[in-house]
Amino acid sequence: MCAASASATIRVRYGETDKMGTFYNARALEWFECVRSEVLREAGVPYTAMEERGVMLPIIEAHVEYLGRATYDDHLKLYGSAAMAGKARVRFDITIEHLDGGVPVARGYTVHAVTDPAGKPLRAPEWLTSALG
Repeated sequence: MCAASASATIRVRYGETDKMGTFYNARALEWFECVRSEVLREAGVPYTAMEERGVMLPIIEAHVEYLGRATYDDHLKLYGSAAMAGKARVRFDITIEHLDGGVPVARGYTVHAVTDPAGKPLRAPEWLTSALG
């Protein structure tokens, strides 16, 4: 069950494109971060609030499928959702598509460990599991 979801829009900046005229492949992971932040904020547990409570979410796995092109000044919509993936992991599922027409650009997921500030794994606190389902 997924309790937390959100979306965001971005425009592809010139510096995010490559010589082939499309977005540079590593940008997808940066865009994933944009929507992850929105998902957590929408769930009521933004990164800053988690960090103040001593909880970190370092990334431990990432998967990206490149489905299409995005060129300079294209307007993109990012969709994301999050759910607990065990007692000490959070999984974010993300889709990126063109705002006009919904043509897919990329989709994938990231998995994050729940840790303390020193990187020691923690069982997810109840306030986090409640927020994410």
